[in-house]
Amino acid sequence: MNASTPPVLPDHRLAAGVTRLALRYRGHFCPETIQHVLTDSYDRLAAHAHVRTHLVVLAEHLTTERLDALAHIQGAPGTGLPRVLFVCSQNAGRSQLAAALLAHRAAGRVVVSSAGPRPAAEVAPVVAQVLAEAGVGLTETAFPKPLTEEVVQAADIIITMGFGDACPIVPGRRYLDWPVADPEGAPVDVVRGIRDEIDTHVTELLDSLPAT
Repeated sequence: MNASTPPVLPDHRLAAGVTRLALRYRGHFCPETIQHVLTDSYDRLAAHAHVRTHLVVLAEHLTTERLDALAHIQGAPGTGLPRVLFVCSQNAGRSQLAAALLAHRAAGRVVVSSAGPRPAAEVAPVVAQVLAEAGVGLTETAFPKPLTEEVVQAADIIITMGFGDACPIVPGRRYLDWPVADPEGAPVDVVRGIRDEIDTHVTELLDSLPAT
């Protein structure tokens, strides 16, 4: 990225996000770099959005995740927790289930993120339903996100959900593939079974991590 010539913001409301993020990352990233990442995040999300009402807010959330990943790559203090990235094609079903379940079960032991090479417009409603039945909620940052280079590079463990060839290979990372069925279009009873299968994998993953 060329931080010296920031791009024109595609939405004037993003300027407030640049200001907020510049304060948050003062000493780590200059405003020009933040504007580059925020603009790129907005453009990536806009490419798949059917409704643009919340794009500004979502772009700021995605930018925060990407900047946190960059800070981790650069060795910023306080970023030493294991980082787990879940990847599925649209980041709307399996990877969202896995990320929510791991974040809930880990209770702060890991940093969890999810993404997909072809993100959908929204998380499948049935995903939120079966998670709620298990006492797990989706956060405001649980939306389909594009797979970006810095998030992959920052991950210690990268877990693909049924397809391994679409995820970049970074040396030194632990790669796993969970061959779980796609919940898209499936009846809710089937999706509950997928949730429980993923939850079993999550428990095994947590058991394999060093105690903190």
